[in-house]
Amino acid sequence: MASGQGKDVAFLFADEELSGMTGLKRGADFVEVMCGCTSHRYGDAVGRLRVFASGDLEINCECTPGCDEDKLTPAAFEKHSGRETARKWKNNVWIMVKGDKVPLSKTVLLKYYNQVSKAANGSHKGPNGRPCHRDEFVCCKKCNKERRFRLRSKEECRNYHDAVRNPNWKCSDLTFDSVTCDDEDERASRKVLRGCSRSPSCRGCTTCVCFGCEICRFSDCSCQTCVDFTCNSKS
Repeated sequence: MASGQGKDVAFLFADEELSGMTGLKRGADFVEVMCGCTSHRYGDAVGRLRVFASGDLEINCECTPGCDEDKLTPAAFEKHSGRETARKWKNNVWIMVKGDKVPLSKTVLLKYYNQVSKAANGSHKGPNGRPCHRDEFVCCKKCNKERRFRLRSKEECRNYHDAVRNPNWKCSDLTFDSVTCDDEDERASRKVLRGCSRSPSCRGCTTCVCFGCEICRFSDCSCQTCVDFTCNSKS
């Protein structure tokens, strides 16, 4: 996730605003606190929530000693926890304040997230009202160069989805561009630009990172990701 772009979060939250929050830690560009989400079946899943000055939110899960899920969005953390009534992460993800579980929505921690969301006016969707997907890269197994995939339509998403699933994917497999292994790789400075409408150099945020929608998940695909999405969307 992108950081606070040079802002010092010490000036964004007053001490009294964060008073009593368990696991409070201040970084150069973030504030970190203990968080959690409760499933009636599995109990509490706990993690560490980082709030950046840019409004971005990032959770490192600690639900079990061996869990390696990190840099999750709150929505992804909510789903990972097994919460039965998902898609309400602002209320289901909680912060421990003075020994009580307080919904994230009732804390000051969403102040800058809400500001960014309001300013973007639904920025998780593109100009056509569809979810926004950032450009992704797939590495050629022959020349080891990374090739860009635009994900603006269902067809483009399917091309990328199938390429990721192909362990032997090569430049010659590209169906939408005449790129070969002899062509130069994109410059690193160019790869940083991946189509986020909020920030050109964004490293991944709630605006441009999609965890599943009707454009990038496919009912005729047998991979676990698509099967899970199809089953959940029908329930």
